[in-house]
Amino acid sequence: QLQLVESGGGLVQPGGSLRLSCAASGFTLNYYTIGWFRQAPGKEREGVSCISSSGGSTNSADSVKGRFAISRDNAKNTVYLQMNSLKPEDTAVYYCAAIRTYYSSYCTRTASSYGYWGQGTQVTVSS
Repeated sequence: QLQLVESGGGLVQPGGSLRLSCAASGFTLNYYTIGWFRQAPGKEREGVSCISSSGGSTNSADSVKGRFAISRDNAKNTVYLQMNSLKPEDTAVYYCAAIRTYYSSYCTRTASSYGYWGQGTQVTVSS
């Protein structure tokens, strides 16, 4: 059974850092583009960052550029989202998602493109 599990969320003060992990089980991430998304209460789901299956292409939302970094370790079957300089407006449930792709440089932050989703991890930025 294909499964994605997010971890690493929690409560952090403004200006702090967190690293989210997205671990896959039941399949290898080597051939999948991975996206990180977030959804705050009352808001639509937002595409935060994506990374191609090769790791050579990434794309991030303007709201997180320079603060968040996406990376992957295919040997560990895990994708990470390093979040620095966190702001209260980063508070949301963060989800990772996967899409099988034959193009190693394919990367998209469009949620409807993804077929597999994790259950999410809560990130709260507050003093």
